[in-house]
Amino acid sequence: MIGSIVLPPQSQHMDPLSEVLALMKPQLYVAGGFGVPGDMAVRFPKHKGVKCYAMLAGNCWLVVEGVPEPVLIHAGDCFLLPRGLPFHLATDLALKPVLYTDVCVRLGVRSEAPGATEGSRYIAGGHFALTGGHAEMILHSLPPIVHIRRESDKAAMRWSLERMREELRDPQPGGSLIAQQLAYMMLIQALRLHLADAASTGPGWLSALSDRHMSIAIASMHNDPGYPWTLHSLAERVGMSRSVFALRFRKVVGATPMEYLARWRMLLAADRLKHSSDGLSAIAQSLGYQSESAFGKAFRRVMGCSPGQYIRSATPSCISAEWGR
Repeated sequence: MIGSIVLPPQSQHMDPLSEVLALMKPQLYVAGGFGVPGDMAVRFPKHKGVKCYAMLAGNCWLVVEGVPEPVLIHAGDCFLLPRGLPFHLATDLALKPVLYTDVCVRLGVRSEAPGATEGSRYIAGGHFALTGGHAEMILHSLPPIVHIRRESDKAAMRWSLERMREELRDPQPGGSLIAQQLAYMMLIQALRLHLADAASTGPGWLSALSDRHMSIAIASMHNDPGYPWTLHSLAERVGMSRSVFALRFRKVVGATPMEYLARWRMLLAADRLKHSSDGLSAIAQSLGYQSESAFGKAFRRVMGCSPGQYIRSATPSCISAEWGR
């Protein structure tokens, strides 16, 4: 089941995380849950987009390809899988994983699951396809597993989890749509909690959003991307000297302020080139470029191709600088 997630139009009133999610254009591929009766290990192949799950009852092991240690998921835990890596869920690590398509009939995987009962192992969540340009690049700034397990964090997600449990246990008219929206709320809440846990974030735009000073600088650039920002004006905005601000920004974000600004402008430009009727001149001027030529050079430098090539391409070809580094 594919459903579009309705987001408010981008504007200067949106916070940076909301703006980035809007550019990713998430569409919910499926939302629902499945029970795991008895002992088994279920293997899931590489996926596109991001998967967000919550353990509503019981516990199981999560094993993600390339991640050295398995993770024990307890009831109330939530986890995101943003990089699309193959994984399997197991009640016992000694069991040989079986491909999910071979066991889906036994599991009863579907968008509604009235059989959810207390005391059983039960997982619910959603799989989000991301149709915005360079969404995968943004997701790769996240770790392979985002695991929400602290009691205080689980308490913050409890309402969404309980509502999801009720919708799956006792389907009502409109329940499928409610489950979709609850899955999206779980995704955003998990990202919020990950942001708040400074110890779990490395250099990148996520780290910057959780940093008091750097988040002000990023919000300023997002709120007015066409303004002629300089290192001096951004440092002044956050109340730091230029040298201290420049060092701090690069350490937290992994790029200089001007590199970040250029990338953000080009992501906005790429979205408008694909999804609006605005001409190059209008886009260039709105993003602070005085000519189409200057805009074109900046676009090619950041995106790896010309605006015209980008418009004609079915998917973005390459990018010279990673968003999450």
